[in-house]
Amino acid sequence: MVARVPDALLFDLDGVITDTAAVHARAWKALFDEYLRQLADRGGPPFRAFDTQDYLRYVDGRRRYDGVRTFLESRGLDLPQGSPDDEPGDGTIAALGNRKDDYFRQSLEREGVRAFDDAVALVDAARAVPVPLAVVSASRNCDAVLGRAGLLDRFDARVTGIEAAAWSLPGKPAPDTFLKAAALLAAPPEQCWVLEDAVSGVEAGRAGGFGRVVGVDRLHDPRRLSDAGADVVTDDLRTLIPDLSG
Repeated sequence: MVARVPDALLFDLDGVITDTAAVHARAWKALFDEYLRQLADRGGPPFRAFDTQDYLRYVDGRRRYDGVRTFLESRGLDLPQGSPDDEPGDGTIAALGNRKDDYFRQSLEREGVRAFDDAVALVDAARAVPVPLAVVSASRNCDAVLGRAGLLDRFDARVTGIEAAAWSLPGKPAPDTFLKAAALLAAPPEQCWVLEDAVSGVEAGRAGGFGRVVGVDRLHDPRRLSDAGADVVTDDLRTLIPDLSG
């Protein structure tokens, strides 16, 4: 049964609330293209650029280190995990992930943050009902991004990469971060909506038994999200507003 009137809305951040998925994608491409060229120059595999499909299959929606590991495995490459304290570089998975974070932060400073108008409209409509709201994001920069967008005070709970690490929660496509957010809002998962633009996030919502998994189609490819298990796919979150009150 698809839950229509929700007890809570659980939003992904990048690509759902803010137009930062593109900033992340550019940072990932800068990281991996540079790394793969260096490997090729040192006698490794011939250079093959990191492309959009690589981003969507191996990185999108995942925690940073998980994204590094998953993409490297897709190219038959293996690196030690390393430590979160590793300096940005290319000797470990953590070092590569930290380097990507540097690229993302630099882009954020240069470009700022744009919130999607349809997401803000849905957030404001939910708050007016009121329906509790949470952000569930793999990003450790979630609070900074929301703050830059002027939306930090709109959400009742946040489960970000920082909280997930502190609570030892596996990242998407595991459902644990969404389940934690629902628990923080005292809302049964079957009465919550999950709003996601990434396949891994849609899979997490489906695995968690949430009442409605909404695929947010920012790439004009709705089948990608419906095939992953979304109950409904939309490119305009304002279409969901009538369902907030039955």
